[in-house]
Amino acid sequence: MAINRPRRRGRPQTVLPLHSSSTRSGVSCWYCDFKIHTFNEALFSLGRRYSRFIKMWFTVGAAFSLVTLTGVSLMLLWDSTDALTLPLRTSGSGVNGLLQRWLFGTTFLFPRSVSILDASSMIISTMLSVGVHEFGHGIAAASEGLRIEYIAVFLAICFPGALVAFDYDWLQSLPQSSALRIYCAGIWHNITFSAACFLTLISLPVILHPFYLYGQGPVVLAVPKVSPLYGYLSPYDVIVSVDGSNIKSPHEWINIMANYDSQMLPEPSVTKGIQTFEALSHIKGYCVPDNWIKASSTSCGDELADFVYWPCNNSRPVFDNIRDEMNKSESKHCLIARDVVKCKKCWSWSDSNFNGSIGRVCDCLENETCMTPVQIPGMSWVEVAYSSPYSSQCSDYRSNASTYSENLGFDSTFCGGTFVFIGDALSLAHSIHLSAYQPRWIFTAYMAHMPDVLEKFLACCFRISASLALVNSLPVFFLDGESILEIALCYFTFLKRRPRLRFLRFCLVGGTILSIISFSRLLYFMIVARE
Repeated sequence: MAINRPRRRGRPQTVLPLHSSSTRSGVSCWYCDFKIHTFNEALFSLGRRYSRFIKMWFTVGAAFSLVTLTGVSLMLLWDSTDALTLPLRTSGSGVNGLLQRWLFGTTFLFPRSVSILDASSMIISTMLSVGVHEFGHGIAAASEGLRIEYIAVFLAICFPGALVAFDYDWLQSLPQSSALRIYCAGIWHNITFSAACFLTLISLPVILHPFYLYGQGPVVLAVPKVSPLYGYLSPYDVIVSVDGSNIKSPHEWINIMANYDSQMLPEPSVTKGIQTFEALSHIKGYCVPDNWIKASSTSCGDELADFVYWPCNNSRPVFDNIRDEMNKSESKHCLIARDVVKCKKCWSWSDSNFNGSIGRVCDCLENETCMTPVQIPGMSWVEVAYSSPYSSQCSDYRSNASTYSENLGFDSTFCGGTFVFIGDALSLAHSIHLSAYQPRWIFTAYMAHMPDVLEKFLACCFRISASLALVNSLPVFFLDGESILEIALCYFTFLKRRPRLRFLRFCLVGGTILSIISFSRLLYFMIVARE
């Protein structure tokens, strides 16, 4: 968090030693800092050399920061209204909501598990965002001829931060417009840095195009042992399809599984004391050989699943009779699911439903019968096809990535396989780590993980830098918003000095209290969401 520089009017009042006659690093029981003097001359020389262009740059930043300060203040008032009218609301709007989505999100605050990569991305992006913020203050001050005393990294109680210390006497002599550019520089740099990260993030498929295929099927980066797919999928497998529909990205994978989860059947009804079961809302039919049905057992084990006859004629299934068949215990047959899914489909899954919409005809052979799996309510039947293009058995496909990308329907028995998952589809979707990028040429673990690392780092920089700009725009004590608000009141009000200072103090006290309330609500809601 960046702390504001000494104020222009009156004696600087602050609880932190932001300006001290001592230029050495200091340590106390509640505060310690490390002062850096190495970049003073280089930063001052750079600012003075390009002073004209830098002033123009930060004049735009000052105007934007004033708009941001106004917007954030209004959002803070909106948050306070929410706190009074909807005290138990779990998703905040305004500042609360923006911070929840940008900075904390679902994986930033109190995550159930944090990998070394996630922790490293957060630490590095935080340091980089703070560095960009303070560089803005420093270069803006140098362009105005204001010398920097030192750059400090500090820890106050348990809160880390950084600051740029200026020559206070010289700062007092600067015009208000110059001081405003200096105070707004950090926020402006954070906003532009966040925008640069966002543009790079959405351009990443184009940037990495010479080395990676994008949107040709999600690559499995990791399968935790606690995942229900452990043992079925391996790292660097490619998910080809779900229930016959091609999957091109991790986003499609999540959406399809969420759709299954939303369409799961409710709890089973009870008729005459016997628990009945219902078929999937997405009906699935397989042309099962008759000899498999004759050899089927009546008790299903781990690898067996219940199947029933699917009454159909040559044009469409008989939906009126299928429910009755499923409720007859003598109509059920236990078959090996992994073998059945290799059979030909006897209906169009994506277009069929219990309302009787017409899909493909039942085109099983004479010695085959159309069978459909019986699903336990609250569970989903999901057929997943995958390939292993980077394994030694698929060296031919790996050596010709373009051929592979154009033909996702190759013989899966050679380069992968098909399996059935019966359970919670949404938990299945989030149990593995996927990437939308497939390496084009020589495969290494580093090449597979690099796009994911870049995406996480850029997203983390975007969120933290945007949140840092948002927080420093708040009209509260000890942040940049305090000094920006003070100068803004001089520009846009006709109040005399004493009434203006009273109004400034009123705004800062109110803004600080509302900010504390808003952040407290944010922390509370995120803790509740994790439980």
